[in-house]
Amino acid sequence: MADLQSVVGTGKVAVVTGAASGIGLAAAQFLAGRGMRIVLVDNDADRLAEAEKTVAEQSQNPATDVVSMVTDVNDLDAVTALEREIAQQFGPVHLLMNNAGIQPGSSVFGAQANWDKVLGVNLMGIIHGTRAFGPGMIAHGEPAMIINTGSKQGITTPPGDPAYNVAKAGVKAFTEALEHELRNTADCQVSAHLLIPGFVYTPLTSRGRPEKPDAAWTPEQTVEFMIESLEKGDFYILCPDNDVDRATDEKRIAWAAGDIVENRPPLSRWHPDYKDAFSQYLKR
Repeated sequence: MADLQSVVGTGKVAVVTGAASGIGLAAAQFLAGRGMRIVLVDNDADRLAEAEKTVAEQSQNPATDVVSMVTDVNDLDAVTALEREIAQQFGPVHLLMNNAGIQPGSSVFGAQANWDKVLGVNLMGIIHGTRAFGPGMIAHGEPAMIINTGSKQGITTPPGDPAYNVAKAGVKAFTEALEHELRNTADCQVSAHLLIPGFVYTPLTSRGRPEKPDAAWTPEQTVEFMIESLEKGDFYILCPDNDVDRATDEKRIAWAAGDIVENRPPLSRWHPDYKDAFSQYLKR
């Protein structure tokens, strides 16, 4: 497994998608402050330009070490072209953070466009990024990392936004398969990691709220926790927030898996016949 200190260093290259705001922007700022050459990727040109200025403030050599590239991660050809351009301009990539995500809302029988967008960006964007950059990261032979942003909603799959849940469940399964593939590849110095944020106040989750709710973490807190977890070599980076601690997350995840083991109805945590049992389970 790649060691974080051998990946994050002066002159090494990091590519961050969804970098125009939120967790992606905070990660890019952190990595720039550690001397890395940063490629910020997003499909929002205006916000990406502002993000580039923000990240440049953390870089010792902003003119050469910070660049933004407008790309739709749902477009495989565009992501493939992005990889070629970065290889030519910057050289080997040492850290890839597939973080781009959207959440327009969905329902099982709702608009097809919402399903297409969410699955295209949140799932296929991560698959495209990994498949485009991964072979080169393995081939250059230096320690490297691929970090994919998942969600607790992809594990406990709460009712309300099935397209998002399906996409993030796919990210979990894909990243697990990726890590298995990497650790069984001879002489491979690349490791994979699944970032599982808690409630983070970002443009994606703000829902019109002008100020951060007390329960939410900031993107910077999330990135700090991510870095601490990577330093320990964690694959599953299960983030708490100001409202939910790890113990509660673990019980929620175990209960969700228990629906299968105990043959309960799906999403029994929200089923009227099991709500009391779940409440008692949390208290134990």
